[in-house]
Amino acid sequence: MKLFVSNTSDLPIYAQLKEQIKEAILSGDLPENTTLPSLRKLAQGLKISVLTTARAYRELEEEGFITSVQGKGCYVMPRGSKLIREQLLREVERGFTIAIEAGAKAGLMTDELFQILDEMVGPDEGGEEHREAEAPEA
Repeated sequence: MKLFVSNTSDLPIYAQLKEQIKEAILSGDLPENTTLPSLRKLAQGLKISVLTTARAYRELEEEGFITSVQGKGCYVMPRGSKLIREQLLREVERGFTIAIEAGAKAGLMTDELFQILDEMVGPDEGGEEHREAEAPEA
């Protein structure tokens, strides 16, 4: 895992670290149960304060991305973790929001958006399309 910090970023250094580690976890670049670098090792490698790395790790633990085992270090939580799953669902929702907004600008109807999604995802293992029935009106 390659991390970097920028003194010219609007984000504080601990937040830069937190976001990079979170992104690596969500993308799968950091698999579950991977041991993260120790606070001191990470701080030395980036030439920053141990307090800064500690804050990034603490916030990642509070958000459910990592867990700390006393005397052993910090580990990436399993992808089945409810909090990680929730983050992934939010990412899917952001993508759908962008697609829906673009579809509206293009004048697409809901069924056309579903058709595009079905074509992109393809048939499931049984050879059936992913969506058969219309969604109920809200």
